[in-house]
Amino acid sequence: MMTKQRAWWLAIAVLAQRPALALAQVQPAGEVGEPINDSAGYTPPAEGAAAPSPLTINGYVDLGFAKAQGNGTSFAPGDQRLPADYGVDPFATAVNSRGDVASTDAGGRFVNGFLPRSAGIGGNASFLLNTLDVDFKYAAPVAPLMVFSRVQLMPRFTGTGDDTRVLVEQAFGRYVPFESLELALSVGKFDSVFGIEYLDNEANIRTGVTPSLVARYTTGQSIGAKLFYRVQLPALWSALSLNVAATNSGTFVEALQPPDASLTGAPVGSGRLGYELNAAAVQAKLGASMMVGARNDQDQPGAHQQAFGVDGRLAFRGVYLSAEYVRVDEGEGGPKTTSLGSFPVASGFWMRGGYAQVAYALPWSVGFLHKVTVYGRYGRRHAWFQGFTPITVDRFTGGVRFDLWESVLVKAEYLANRELAGAPAVANNVFTSSLVYSF
Repeated sequence: MMTKQRAWWLAIAVLAQRPALALAQVQPAGEVGEPINDSAGYTPPAEGAAAPSPLTINGYVDLGFAKAQGNGTSFAPGDQRLPADYGVDPFATAVNSRGDVASTDAGGRFVNGFLPRSAGIGGNASFLLNTLDVDFKYAAPVAPLMVFSRVQLMPRFTGTGDDTRVLVEQAFGRYVPFESLELALSVGKFDSVFGIEYLDNEANIRTGVTPSLVARYTTGQSIGAKLFYRVQLPALWSALSLNVAATNSGTFVEALQPPDASLTGAPVGSGRLGYELNAAAVQAKLGASMMVGARNDQDQPGAHQQAFGVDGRLAFRGVYLSAEYVRVDEGEGGPKTTSLGSFPVASGFWMRGGYAQVAYALPWSVGFLHKVTVYGRYGRRHAWFQGFTPITVDRFTGGVRFDLWESVLVKAEYLANRELAGAPAVANNVFTSSLVYSF
């Protein structure tokens, strides 16, 4: 009979021979700092009981309907400032949880790579298949190891016709060395550890439809290693947590910095120190985050970037409050490379911004209607590129979410975008909606 020790080393050898299952970590829905109770260590099944399957497959389908004002962009007709994307906020007309916008068409004007992904609908009302997500999770039955992957398919209309993009958003393994400690090491491609908004990346988790004005700097995935540790303070109904990572591209979304290879050879460090209060009547979570390292949208190790942030959440009697402030500083670098192409220069860049959101779950349910949540968010962003006019924008977001049965969400949302300073005022408000099936 194989001993537990031999089985352990056999599992390690098998994983080492399968690089496609790069070791990393999954973020359970709705928790700060990645609780690890679901894989705290190997426990043999009770004698005579059937062992659960080590492999689980889950996912969701996110369907949308959206309509943006104007031509679906923030580019103003007649604005001849170049690069065109340095004079406006191209991310303003978001239509889904990924932050894809209605359009990035600058009307033939030169741009320098400060662009989101596009749904390709312009100013037209359109149905969308935002995301088909498939998650695979394998919990090794003879070792404290878990392997997770998240693959997403995104059909989009581009300048060359219909195109379906396949994205390996996460692919990692997680090792939990001690049953008595909330300590986990992950290696592979995983979510950011900065702030709190990355917890809402997925459409089947997010309260509303679209991300905040600062999500582009904090919610990206990257490849590297991550360590999570949490200690409980039962006498105080509290806990302290530490989440740190060393990755290729830090915390920016992949449209701004490519995550799948280091262009400088220097890793980017990031982390969050958190406090949790888990009393019976109220729950509160506070955190401070930082990120520092070389810019991964160019190839010079001396071009540094850093970000700092603070965040907080409060849940009380059906009311859920959350807020986050983020500061980003990027030094000038060499020729710029992003997932959207190559550009002449990685300009110096600075940003200050944040958001506050309130959500209220109505205290009733009827049949298949399990919950109704109304929510509102205010966000503000002040940013500027080296040598260019600073831009200040804000956004009011309001919406409603219906939870149907156990696996269907229906959301409707309106985004009121405003250009406060440095950018021409344009009609770029957005109505968007989402129908999410989970399986």
